[in-house]
Amino acid sequence: MEAEEAEATSEEGPLEAPNPKSEAEEEPEESEEAACSKKRVVPGIVYLGHVPPRFRPLHVRNLLSAYGEVGRVFFQAEDQFVRRKKKAAAASGGKKRSRYSKDYTEGWVEFRDKRVAKRVAASLHNTPMGTRRRSPFRYDLWNLKYLHRFTWSHLSEHLAFERQVRRQRLRAEVAQAKRETDFYLRSVERGQRFLAAEGDPSRPDGSWAFAQRPTEQELRARKAARPGGRERARLAAVQDQARSNRGLLARIFGAPPPSDSTEGPSRARDS
Repeated sequence: MEAEEAEATSEEGPLEAPNPKSEAEEEPEESEEAACSKKRVVPGIVYLGHVPPRFRPLHVRNLLSAYGEVGRVFFQAEDQFVRRKKKAAAASGGKKRSRYSKDYTEGWVEFRDKRVAKRVAASLHNTPMGTRRRSPFRYDLWNLKYLHRFTWSHLSEHLAFERQVRRQRLRAEVAQAKRETDFYLRSVERGQRFLAAEGDPSRPDGSWAFAQRPTEQELRARKAARPGGRERARLAAVQDQARSNRGLLARIFGAPPPSDSTEGPSRARDS
């Protein structure tokens, strides 16, 4: 009986004892799942500073998809003024089959993983865009820059801000042109009213009423018209004639010319 009880206890012992190996195997699996949940994939955006002519978003997607999963792609179109100028040059060009193509100035490329975006920007910067020999972009270089902590919402806000600034500048230019036009129309209307008040508006060379300074003859006539003015004018004329005669006599007889002093008037008054 004692031998049977010992065998029963030996058989039940290992069944009740916990298995340390099984618990140790379950812990790494749980830690790996927690690490994967913590390391979530964050997208990254790469800025494309140079966009060659006839380069489209489909081209950049095909070229960069070999390095990682590419998400959204946005290219900024060129200015409308440059677009109209190119279109007019293509329409007036003498070459056949010369068509206008819409070009872009800059672009943004989103990668699903920011680590891939950093790697692509560091490895492809200043390298040829076309790998094949007959590629039209073989002699163009990549101009890439990884935008740190830049999201697609920031890009949307930036583009909306640029559009708003462009609209405000256009409104300011239109308002300035309207003010200049209104000033010109007011000036024309004021001139027409002025001509109509003077007489015939069809005669631009009509009499213009303006004040002019009196001439020297008019001033002398006014002084002569005053009481005693004729006598003073006669004395002034006699003095001028005497001065002219003295200078003439001094030149003839070689005498020194008379000095401009107050002796002459004083002598004339004494005489």
